[in-house]
Formats: sequence, structure tokens, C-alpha cells
Amino acid sequence: MLVETGLILSCYFGFRIFEKKRERLKHPKNELVVETQKKLDFNLKVSGANLGLAGMRQFFYPQLAPLFLGSFLYNNLILYKRTEQSLKDKKFNIHVSSAIASLIAISANQYFATAIGCFFYHFSEKVIANTKQESEKVLTNVFDQLPRMVWVSKSATEIEIPLEKVKLGDTVIVTTGEVIPIDGVIIEGMAIIDQHALTGEFQPTEKEEGAQVLASTLVVSGKIWIEVEKTGSDSTVAKINQILIHSADFKSQAQLWGEKLADDVALPFFIFSLFALVLFGPIVGLVVFTASFGNNIRIIAPLSTLNHVKLASQQGILIKDGRSLEALKTVDTILFDKTGTLTGGVPEVGDIILCGEYGRNEVLIYAAVAECKLKHPIAQAICNKAKDLSLILPDIDDSKYQIGYGITAYVNQQVVRVGSARFMRLEGIPLPTHLKKIMDNSQTYVMVAINQQLIGVIEIRAVIRPEIEKIIRELHQHGIKHLAIVSGDHQAPTKELAKELGLDDYFYDVLPQDKAKIVEQLQKQGRSVAFVGDGINDTIAMKRANVSISLTGASTIATDVADIIFLNGTLSNIPVLFEISKDLEKNLQTSLGITLLPMAINLSGAFVFNMGYTTAVVMKKLIMLMGVGNAMLPLRKLEKIKQI
Repeated sequence: MLVETGLILSCYFGFRIFEKKRERLKHPKNELVVETQKKLDFNLKVSGANLGLAGMRQFFYPQLAPLFLGSFLYNNLILYKRTEQSLKDKKFNIHVSSAIASLIAISANQYFATAIGCFFYHFSEKVIANTKQESEKVLTNVFDQLPRMVWVSKSATEIEIPLEKVKLGDTVIVTTGEVIPIDGVIIEGMAIIDQHALTGEFQPTEKEEGAQVLASTLVVSGKIWIEVEKTGSDSTVAKINQILIHSADFKSQAQLWGEKLADDVALPFFIFSLFALVLFGPIVGLVVFTASFGNNIRIIAPLSTLNHVKLASQQGILIKDGRSLEALKTVDTILFDKTGTLTGGVPEVGDIILCGEYGRNEVLIYAAVAECKLKHPIAQAICNKAKDLSLILPDIDDSKYQIGYGITAYVNQQVVRVGSARFMRLEGIPLPTHLKKIMDNSQTYVMVAINQQLIGVIEIRAVIRPEIEKIIRELHQHGIKHLAIVSGDHQAPTKELAKELGLDDYFYDVLPQDKAKIVEQLQKQGRSVAFVGDGINDTIAMKRANVSISLTGASTIATDVADIIFLNGTLSNIPVLFEISKDLEKNLQTSLGITLLPMAINLSGAFVFNMGYTTAVVMKKLIMLMGVGNAMLPLRKLEKIKQI
């Protein structure tokens, strides 16, 4: 009845006036999330009760009208608020037409059908919220290694306090094996710090007084006192986490297109419904209105997208922008940065330069015996090489690690020193002049000396990632026509690597600023380009590319810029990424097709088969469930992954 419709509108506007007069206190984000989930659960329960009340009121007990109207208004508050905002923005979209249709249905005594629509509305909101929340759980806290308790120096006394109580200017103490919990500057002490989680560098970095350190990096050896500069949400690692949190909020191009189409057709469809209502009566008008596909698109498309995001994240792939996931289907060219992208992991021993009467194996033996108790990648490379050659290491008498410089060991009554060139200079050991020219390149070198004489230099070089060759083959199978290296190295080694990996092309002697020019040149040739990089020097090219890809362990700027990040630190899932992109495209196309079914069924039902409004609503919601089932298909793959 019109009286009931007027009562609903009066109560709604009264509630909104009251609500605007009292400002609610803002809660922390984590409390808001919990409250939202509880609210959704409660709304769904109320909508179920409302459905029961509607059936009882329409078919058995009309006296339940006041109770039903109260629960109906409560259940539709969110829809009416969205309608109010749309009208303020001067938009006639799916929210506006849905709200008007619900009021017309009440006026036409279609209580049960309206309650069915309301129930499925809240059911859909709950499903999408759950999917999004689960996706966020997977996507966030990728760098969540920070300790709960930290040691702080207060009035010359070391005390342990919760991390959240650390303030700017405090002095935090971190020792061997501990994770640095804040961003700051070292004011006392020295340490070797593994920054791989943030920078991608395999070699631990020597840090001393005055050096900057970042949260989530690991102290391999030493003890340092750090003055706090950034904590909590201001730290570098926290900013990375925020990027990951927002990655669950993206919308794919197909989803955006579907939502825009739903809003664009809302007004014409509503006008058509009004004509049907005037000419054929309210029931026919309402049945025509149910033929609109807007709400189904808004439910099914994001659900499909979020489930594919979740599928990707379970396989170590972070999708930060849905448009990039869709853009992958058109990519025909992939450019790989060389250093840190095609190469990485534990380094290996390269050449051994002799500086005295000792042979290569002897130099390696003395280096390995000194480094064998250390855990950083360079020590592992030296020890692994000695093990591969089946070299027998003598017993070590004693060892003394000079934090930040090198190690001194006593072997067979000889003093063995292993470390950097700076370490040798500090120990008073002269370096031959010819070594300077040899070491003036990008490789890392470890000096080995016995007593006060340098006996050799061990070259430490990066290795090709073991998964690369297989990746190249699979990408060709996926239809990628052009795979190339972009490197700042000289022609000969770049050409050799391209040939070894089976790549189609290579670019050498490329300066950082020229990488973006290569991307632009290829795009002008009509190619769709994906750029895979890990460093600051790759970021401009990554921004220019159609799709940019990086991996954890890369520089923070690279991960900030990248559309897609491989969380396992390898590129092994690039073929999987393309498969997910194709699956999403097929799933969205199927979903969009499913959403059009109610239009054909209900329009024909309204004018040919005299379909009732309740039947039309039930038909539309059943088809919506078909679409939801299709959108949930990626979860089957998730179960298979978990079982592996």
C-alpha cells in the first residue's frame, strides 16, 4: 500500500536526520573490520528473519505488518543510503532504480518477493566481503617478521618493551640473529646486515656508526644501537604492506565495463519498466524491472576477480592492479632485466686470482676453513665450492670475526685473514697494483691472506636463476613471440646469455634511462610489452611497460612500481600468471553471459507467459547463484593446490 511506502520513507529520513546530528567516534581500522563483519552477519540474519516475516505477513498473518516494515527498513538502509548519495551526485544508477523498485513492490503488496531480493542482496554482500577479507589476509603481512618485544636503552639500562611503545628518538638495541624492528640510524656499534628482503642484494652489507638501517632487515653478525627515526606505519616495510593491502581493492577492466554498463542502462530500463507498469499493471512492470542485469554484474564480476586474485596469491603472485592481469592476455613481448632478475640466489665462486706461491685449491681451502661457520651467502658460496671439489679442510685453531670487515682464523699456527680489500688495508696487508684494474667491475671479490701476505683473490659472481630456462620454454608455448634481455653489460656476455637461455633478442650496454626508450620503441612497433625488473634503474621502464613485474627481494622502489610481484622471490610462476590471466578472461566472459539470462527469461515471461513477480525474482536469484558458482570455480584450483 502507498501508506506503507510513505511510512518507510518517513522513517528513513527521520533516521538520517538523527544520524547526521550525532557524529560517531572513529575506531581503529582493525576494530572497523571486525565491526563490519559482525554487521554483515547481523544483516544477513535479519534479512533471513525478514524473509520469514514477509511470507507470514503476505500469506497468513497481515497483523505482522509493523514488525515486517521495521525489519524491511533496517535491511534496506544501506541501499537507500547509496541511493541518497547517487542522487546527491546527480546520478541515476542501479542503486536508485533498485530502491524505487523496492518501494513500488511494497506498494503492490509484493512483500515476499521483495524480501527475497533483500535476502540475496545481503547474502551477496557477505560473500564478497568474506572473499575480499580472505584475499587481504593472503596478500598482507608479506614482510611480517617484526618482533613483538624489543630492547631499548634507557638511562644506561637495557629494558625490554613492546614494539608499539617504541618512540621516535629512542635507542633500540639489536644483536646477532635479530630482525631490526624500526627504521633508524646506527649511533654505536657495527654489524653485517642482510637486506635481501628489501633490496634484493645477496651480499650482506657492512653497517657502522652513522649508517641508515631499515625495519625487517636481519643482523647477521654484530651488535648495534639504533636511534629510532621511523616506527609503525611510517616505516619502509609498513608502507610496502599498505600497498599490498590496497591490492585487494582493484577492479578489472571487464568489471569496470560491466558496472558502467549497469549504470548506463539503469535509467532506460527503469523508464521501460514504468511504461510497462502503466500499460500492463504493476506486476508486469516489476517483472520487467527484474530483467535488469545490473545487480548481478556488481556481485558476480568482483567475486570472480577476487577469487582469481586469491588463486594467484596462493601461488606466490601478488596482483596489485586488475587491469594488468587482463592486459597480460595481449602481451606478446617480455623484457628481462639481467642482474638480479635473470640472475640471483646464492652466488658462486668464479675465477681465483693467485698472488703468490699457493695454488687455487689452497687459496680456496684457507678461505673455506675461515668462512665455514658463517651463514651469509658469500661464505656459503666459498664453502659450497670447496665441498664440490671435495677439498679437505684442516682444523681451525681459533677464529676472530672483525665485524664489518672480515675474519681472522688460526690454522696450523698460521694467521689466515679473509675479507674485503678494506679489511686487508686495515690489517696492513699490501695489495698488488694490478688487482685494482681487475676489480674495477661489478663483481664481488674476497681477499685471502696468510700472515701478512696476500695469497689470492676469489671472485664471487651471481648465478643464473635455475628456473629461467624452463620459464623461457613455457612462455614460448603460451604464445609470447618475443623474449629479450635488457642489460648494461657488454655485447659478448649478453649475447652468450641470450643464446644459452634461448631468448629471441638482447640489448646490451643499456643505460638505465635508455631501458624505457626500448620499451617505447617496441610499443611503437605495435607490441604489448611486459617488463620484468628488480632495481631502481628499472623503474622508468616498468612504468612505461604495459605490464610491470617484480619479485620480493627486489628494491622497494621496484616493488612499489610493479603491477605484479612474485612473493616467493623467483620468476618460476610467470607461466602460471599467464594461465590465471586467461582463466579470468574466460570466467568473466561466462559470468557476464550468465547475467544476461534473466533479461531474456523475465522479458519473455512478462509479456508472453504472464510470469508473477515472485517467480521472476526467484528466477533471477537462481541465475545469480549460477553466476556465483561460476565465479567460485577458482576455489577448486585452490583446493588442489593445498593438497599438493
